[in-house]
Amino acid sequence: MKKIAVVLGSKNDMNTMTACIDTLKKFGVEYEVRILSAHRTPMQALDFAKNARKNGFGAIIAAAGMAAHLGGVLASSTTLPVIAVPLSGGINDGIDALYAAVQMPRGVPVACVAVGGAVNSALLAIQMLGITDADLEAKLEAEKKEMEETVLAFDREAQKL
Repeated sequence: MKKIAVVLGSKNDMNTMTACIDTLKKFGVEYEVRILSAHRTPMQALDFAKNARKNGFGAIIAAAGMAAHLGGVLASSTTLPVIAVPLSGGINDGIDALYAAVQMPRGVPVACVAVGGAVNSALLAIQMLGITDADLEAKLEAEKKEMEETVLAFDREAQKL
């Protein structure tokens, strides 16, 4: 099975991205966490992206706030799917990061989840790997069934009120 890279723009991003890592663990997906900045360590970030496929990765999750160029920088040097997680903070509380993540130029696609969408970034990466991995697909199906059962249980309780 391919690994998933979780690349943080800053150590501070770990607070939000712990939920991503916990989700990857829950599904038994191997991952590697790196802290690489699009602005402070651009050469290392580009080198990581350029070699990610060769190093066994199947997708890259890039979490960054403020200007949030990390996803685009990584996507510029790889053909792997890159998923941006815009993080809240700063004057616009994550909207600037969201815009930076989704406004990619033609030829440099970056998928993007909601501001602070750590869990969904992991699930999207797992779904990508699940295209060719039947075990992951089965785990995703079970997860969706569990969510359905939880909501229906809440619905039954609500109907008793």
